[in-house]
Amino acid sequence: MQAIIAREPGDATVLTLATRPVPAPGPGEVLLRVRAGGINRPDIMQRQGLAKPAPGATDVLGLEACGEVVACGPGVPASLRGQRLMSLLAGGGYAPWCLARVDHSLPVPENLDDTEAAALPEGLFTVWHNLFELGRLRMGETVLIHGGGGGIGTLAIQMAHAAGARVIVTDGERDRLPALRALGASEAICFHDTDFVEACAAYTRGKGVNVVLDIVGGDYVRRNLQVLGFGGRHVSLSFLQGSAVNVELLTLMQKQLSLHSSTMRPQTDAEKARMAAALSRHVLPLVTDGRIRPKMHRSLPLAQAVQAHQLLESGKVFGKLVLVP
Repeated sequence: MQAIIAREPGDATVLTLATRPVPAPGPGEVLLRVRAGGINRPDIMQRQGLAKPAPGATDVLGLEACGEVVACGPGVPASLRGQRLMSLLAGGGYAPWCLARVDHSLPVPENLDDTEAAALPEGLFTVWHNLFELGRLRMGETVLIHGGGGGIGTLAIQMAHAAGARVIVTDGERDRLPALRALGASEAICFHDTDFVEACAAYTRGKGVNVVLDIVGGDYVRRNLQVLGFGGRHVSLSFLQGSAVNVELLTLMQKQLSLHSSTMRPQTDAEKARMAAALSRHVLPLVTDGRIRPKMHRSLPLAQAVQAHQLLESGKVFGKLVLVP
């Protein structure tokens, strides 16, 4: 089969089609005929040489996919053949076929097409773990979500809103703000012309927010701590403006704040399976009834992976990009 790999660390032009064997499923795995594969920031980090595949994982990029089960490994019910799954992957999604663990997969609701389903797994797992498990967001609380127009941000808005939280979101494009409010944000801020610290203080009447979900890093972390109220939780997902931060311990201590961070790739198989089970119980019903739906920007052919990465890195993507074999 022809699949996308990075021939060396570098910019998007290092992505190339390479011949790889169609993999055979092992215990607990299925072989998916990939109908669409999602594109995520960790794919870019892997391409740049900043992140490596897990030991034993394929060098084919792609951490999520929607596909039809065409073969089942030992211990997997044969009745799964022919069913659509949306799966969190260790790699391999930029290909016509890939392996998926059944316990890292969710059934695709009938109201989603293949591209929408491919856009969900990485975001669902990431938002659930970071916002609701680490950040402990609860009904009636207020959350500040940075990068609201991205794939993670657009899902986080919907999931937080569905949980009964009040959502404040930031984005760099003013014309996106109405759409972010339509997704469930109570307040949408363009950070180019509005100071989010002042805006959050005004919205909360000086009480501060309960949770910050941050993808920016750098100096944003210091400012996020100013935004948090007493007992607030700060959760870092990425560091687009740098991983080195200055944290004022006095602020942490006086406000009894907590800092959290995680990435999905290093999580154990057992942890990912636990998250999948939680998503099946708590979030999949919201997808099925339409309260949570991926915001799609565009789908491109697999052979245009270079252009897809360039588009994501341009900052002009609103929602998710997917590749179609």
